[in-house]
Amino acid sequence: MRIIDLLNEKGIDLAGKPASKEETIEQLVGLMAKSGKIADKAVFKKAVMVREAEGTTGIGEGVAIPHGKSAVVKDAGLAAMVIKEGTDFEALDGEPAYLFFLIAAPEAANNLHLEVLSRLSTILMDEEFRKKLIASSDKQTFLKLIDQKEQEKFGVEKTPETQETDRKYQLLAVTACPTGIAHTYMAAESLESKAKQMGVTIKVETNGSGGVKNLLTAEEIKAADCIIIAADTNVEMGRFNGKQVIQTNVAQGIHKPKELIEEALAGKAAVYSGGAQTSEEPAGSGKNESVGRKVYKDLMNGISHMLPFVIGGGILIALAFLFDDYSIDPANFGSNTPIAAFLKQVGDTAFAFMLPVLAGYIAMSIGDRPALAVGFVGGMLANTGGAGFLGALFAGFAAGYLVVGLKKVFAKLPASLEGIKPILIYPFFGILLIGALMVIVINPPVAALNAALSAGLNSMGTSSKVILGIVLGGMMAVDMGGPVNKAAYTFGLASLATGQFDIMAAVMVGGMVPPLGIALATTIFKSRFTKKEREAGIANYVMGLSFITEGAIPFASEDPLRVIPSCIVGSALAGGLSMFFGCTLLAPHGGIFVFPLVGNPFGYVIALAAGSVASMLMLGILKKPKSSEVDELEII
Repeated sequence: MRIIDLLNEKGIDLAGKPASKEETIEQLVGLMAKSGKIADKAVFKKAVMVREAEGTTGIGEGVAIPHGKSAVVKDAGLAAMVIKEGTDFEALDGEPAYLFFLIAAPEAANNLHLEVLSRLSTILMDEEFRKKLIASSDKQTFLKLIDQKEQEKFGVEKTPETQETDRKYQLLAVTACPTGIAHTYMAAESLESKAKQMGVTIKVETNGSGGVKNLLTAEEIKAADCIIIAADTNVEMGRFNGKQVIQTNVAQGIHKPKELIEEALAGKAAVYSGGAQTSEEPAGSGKNESVGRKVYKDLMNGISHMLPFVIGGGILIALAFLFDDYSIDPANFGSNTPIAAFLKQVGDTAFAFMLPVLAGYIAMSIGDRPALAVGFVGGMLANTGGAGFLGALFAGFAAGYLVVGLKKVFAKLPASLEGIKPILIYPFFGILLIGALMVIVINPPVAALNAALSAGLNSMGTSSKVILGIVLGGMMAVDMGGPVNKAAYTFGLASLATGQFDIMAAVMVGGMVPPLGIALATTIFKSRFTKKEREAGIANYVMGLSFITEGAIPFASEDPLRVIPSCIVGSALAGGLSMFFGCTLLAPHGGIFVFPLVGNPFGYVIALAAGSVASMLMLGILKKPKSSEVDELEII
């Protein structure tokens, strides 16, 4: 969805007058109504003000992007206003705002407002572009500037009817990460930018949380010289049979795009053939995966498919407690009132899928589609047998390798029986064997281990829990979404199933600190950062508040010895304080948007603020001031 498609002249005012924050929003809502995008100004304004109460949308650098999602929005739209004298919008940097964009999204539009917000934030990072918009003398010029900048940054978007289906690319790439939020797109951006610098044509498919985007066509695959797979989860590989393929992790796509492109152009990458690499393995090429990396990818495949059930169900369960009345029946808290009972029932149902989906997709990653049902049954048996999250992990891997074994056992059956293998032989023997394995071998010891672990966590004193919070919070900042971060997050998810809601709270607040600490540092200690870094710091406010730790990666990559320790200290402090204040969280994601569901929200805000400020101060102390020449070179 292009910005220019959402904005029209009726929704633009280039001569806005300074006013209070609420009056400014009212003027923007009026512009939105003039453009015909909303049916009721009062209702939509209320939605915008509710969002604003959660945290200011004055992102700094003279820009504010308020937004609202409501049933009265007829069509997604934008309204824009310029206040040349500036006005106080409670911006994060404390400076006046001059440039305003109001986003209106229909209630059923999923994450449309976040997509538009992301595109706006990206193009508005350019200071010269902002100045030109503010100085625009007429609406046509204003629209033209946005159109040009959007094309420059994102390219010309073509409809399916006009798309060049026969375009040839030298290289193709696929990027994917477990959550499908940040690493996926950062790797794609890194590969595209480096290829452009090197004069190489490339098309990158992203396997993100919103589905596959920029899908590679059969014609493009056939014509390409090589395909780069930078992914930490499994992607559809069968389409690349017979092509040279480089397989690596998503971090390499972010940090080493030049090396990957050079390797792909060298023409020595291994040829992919139905799950095996054939031909010689030149130095530095896509090597066979290590056992550790294979296990990690299989695990992340399960977690990435599990997350929507956990997040959706967890938030609904949390809302059930929020809307219930404890005094009616303390023993039935969460289901006393009709609305609470409804939310609890739906949330519990979604949450019950957590372990079967985890085990099912781990198994599918190992044994392909025939292993899915076997893994689901193993995960459900882990759930009902008390083995919990750990049991489901074992079930997923066991189910996957059971099916791999069954394929080998029945490989010599007559070809006439090939069709009944996936619908009869594998499901029957696979489910029978995983059932026996879970009930007899896995469930009893793992259930006992879970009970002991739960008892140990419940018996912990305040000081012990604070130490646990420090460790988990610090782990969230070690590699910003990498294996250590995911280990802490997975432990937090497992704790939800056992009722240890304070652990999830410490994990999330620890993950929010790195981007927020960096954003504050770029605002307060401007001399320590280049112009480009200060501009990127603005986006980190949004990413930090949304619990997207990966926003800190570019800064950590540029200066790891100063940035990573600073982030770890701040995250550890936040995690420890969260435990100290007894904060709890039933929702496994959401950042500031689920703060109303936090147990002891005031303590949680203090923990987040303290951790972010600690990281900011360490960055201010450790980083040396940049010379003025650096900014001048960047401008040139």
